Amino acid sequence: MAKGYSKDLRVRVVELVESGESAREAARILNLGASTTIRWMDRWRKTGDVNAKPGGGHSRSPLEQHKQWLIELIATEPDLTLDEIRVRLRSQRRQKAGIGSIWRFFDRHDITFKKNIARRRAGSA
Repeated sequence: MAKGYSKDLRVRVVELVESGESAREAARILNLGASTTIRWMDRWRKTGDVNAKPGGGHSRSPLEQHKQWLIELIATEPDLTLDEIRVRLRSQRRQKAGIGSIWRFFDRHDITFKKNIARRRAGSA
């Protein structure tokens, strides 16, 4: 996500408009979008504040509500592929998810799919 404009630039817009320029003219002078300066001035007039609004925050994974089910699924069937997990999520839990989202969920919870080589070895011939 792009970084917001600096406070000093916002203050310069307010100063230009307060000194008689229009918001559109301030935008042209400072090489900004007209709608940006108009929004800033609306906010300035309503609140007296020129600071950027707080960001949206971190969005939560919809898979978190299925955490226990996913962990139990992997515990009972450790050889499932990510695609098989995706299909089960859709059919059994009615939750759409991409393979990448499922991978990140397990990575966040330190659950790996690394196979134990010693366990996979065949008996001696």
